[in-house]
Amino acid sequence: MTELLAPAGDLERLKMALLYGADAVYVGGRDYSLRANAKNFSIEELNEACEFAHNLGKKVYVTVNIVFHDKNLLNLKEYLQKLKEINVDAVIVSDIVGVKLAKEVGLDIILSTQASTLNYEAVNFWKNLGVTRIVLGREATREDIIRIKEETGVELECFIHGAMCTSISGKCVLSNYCTNRDSNRGGCAQICRWVFENKDKPDFTFMSKDLNMVEYLEDMINMGVNSFKVEGRMRSVYYIATVIMCYRKMIDGILNKTLTEEDKIYYSKILDRVANRDTKPQFYNKFPGVNESYFSDRVEISNQDFLGIVMDYDKNNKMITLEQRNYFKVGDVVEFIGPNMETFTYTISTIKNEDGDDIDIARHPKMIVKLPIDTEVEKYSMMRIKVFDKKCVL
Repeated sequence: MTELLAPAGDLERLKMALLYGADAVYVGGRDYSLRANAKNFSIEELNEACEFAHNLGKKVYVTVNIVFHDKNLLNLKEYLQKLKEINVDAVIVSDIVGVKLAKEVGLDIILSTQASTLNYEAVNFWKNLGVTRIVLGREATREDIIRIKEETGVELECFIHGAMCTSISGKCVLSNYCTNRDSNRGGCAQICRWVFENKDKPDFTFMSKDLNMVEYLEDMINMGVNSFKVEGRMRSVYYIATVIMCYRKMIDGILNKTLTEEDKIYYSKILDRVANRDTKPQFYNKFPGVNESYFSDRVEISNQDFLGIVMDYDKNNKMITLEQRNYFKVGDVVEFIGPNMETFTYTISTIKNEDGDDIDIARHPKMIVKLPIDTEVEKYSMMRIKVFDKKCVL
């Protein structure tokens, strides 16, 4: 099994992740999840999510991964029973009480990266308690992963893309100290992203650069990693769709032995552009140093490539209906990406508003416009700025 696992902060993101190639998604409920600032899912929404995913033959994992204090245990077993009833595929937990109660109600159990598991003895300990998969700590090295797989045979889930925690796999208490928001119960204020004044010297930060494992993806597949996890439950639908589609293409190419170096460079360029921070492999092949973190002069530019999402395609009139997300105009060269089609280039010749009038510019967020286009484009495809193509990136 080689699973591509995507984040989803709400139903829209969940559907996009699954449609764009994820085999499974991980989501948070309204309680017991470490991403309290994400929109998260009610029980009714979780039920809808499971139905949507299962109809596609895909899976939903629910995070129940806070560090529990006594008051957090209220209604926990009842909540887990509800998750069992709506047929979630597994829960992701970090606290031993979560493992105990999830096992009692008959849920499959994935151990969260919050448990900071980095050696095979710890993996065997959790295995004996009924855990079926381990999300290794982000600090796991290549040698760690190989040894753990050889000694335990447990399913392993590893992060391959997205933000890093500056602390040890989420054990940070800086948020508690600086803002009284508990980082281990969903309230992290991301103190490591702050910029600190440094008197007469440049401002200071100590933030890790993001993770990117493109270069080692094939190596990880060959060593038996089962699930490849993308971080980002609070990221945009465009970010999730783009990152998932890139990794889907690369994983399939590796498994089918069709991935070329040119393909890898192309997808790496796309991934670099959709992110707003630099990326590194971090702990995989060496201990991170000065080049793997930001200490000053950090620049994060918001990506504006995402221009719109396709709502419908009129085959008779060869016209797409598009919900605008960023400014575009007549004459722009764009491209369309989608889950079941090849990316293609299009030059905008005409834009019509909802009344059918010609306009030169789509400048209002989420305005509905129509574009004439001969190529059939399915619902949920996206239009973005064309920046480069495969043949010109080497």
